[in-house]
Amino acid sequence: MSKNNGKGAKGEFEFPQPAKKQTLSEMIYNPQEGTFFGRTGKSWSQLLLFYTIFYIVLAALFTICMQGLLSTISDTEPKWKLQDSLIGTNPGLGFRPLSEQTERGSVIAFDGKKPAESDYWIELIDDFLRDYNHTEGRDMKHCGFGQVLEPTDVCVVNTDLFGGCSKANNYGYKTNQPCIFLKLNKIFGWIPEVYDKEGKDMPDDLKKVINDTKTEERQQVWVSCNGHLGKDKENFQNIRYFPSQGFPSYYYPFLNQPGYLSPLVAVQINSPPKGKMLDVECRAWAKNIQYSGSDRDRKGSVTFQILLD
Repeated sequence: MSKNNGKGAKGEFEFPQPAKKQTLSEMIYNPQEGTFFGRTGKSWSQLLLFYTIFYIVLAALFTICMQGLLSTISDTEPKWKLQDSLIGTNPGLGFRPLSEQTERGSVIAFDGKKPAESDYWIELIDDFLRDYNHTEGRDMKHCGFGQVLEPTDVCVVNTDLFGGCSKANNYGYKTNQPCIFLKLNKIFGWIPEVYDKEGKDMPDDLKKVINDTKTEERQQVWVSCNGHLGKDKENFQNIRYFPSQGFPSYYYPFLNQPGYLSPLVAVQINSPPKGKMLDVECRAWAKNIQYSGSDRDRKGSVTFQILLD
């Protein structure tokens, strides 16, 4: 560039030269620059040292955080219980058999004269009751009303008392008298507040059962089943409950005892209408079980459908 204080000067520009093309071998190792994959040995050492320290510190921080978290968690009980937990204090009521085929929903459809259909539901119940029928090696005891129990005691659920809903009777599915097994969902520390006398909203048949039950044996979460809708109630009759019409209170509270099994109530429907869908609602009765029959916000009850072809 000429020296004329910028007046009438003509600029000279140099275009950048393209980088020298490297062969594959030169990209791996360049003997002129002494680099491996574009870095010198010193540069690779510094990079390796940095990431080694970085991941050691990261692993240490993760370990400290996990130890801090695990120190607040018990192996035997949840940190948040009952009203402080997301589960709350209102146990749900469940039923079995429940098909693994989601398209069946809560419908139990079968024809007792067709072995394949009845065997399907029998096998589901067999799977459900496997833990109840095989209690070898578990520290369990036979409990009764009025018996003094320790908090760690686990009471046996005696499947021999299921009567017409026993395995020997194929749970009634071969004779078109299906059995449904009810259970309350487990809530840690929950203790039922039982009705030891009839409640005003109870169905008449349940009131009679309570009044006919000995006072000391009324310590139960009572159960009642009926047709869900008006048309179902007309066809709903002649049912039986095994071993009783409730969940005895000596099974509660659930404290995560080793080998604990939820109590069951087997409901046998002896005269389901043929060729008609029977919509059944079963409800659990305790003073601290809220009830809602809403399909969107059901509480303390469960519905299922029986279709006998």
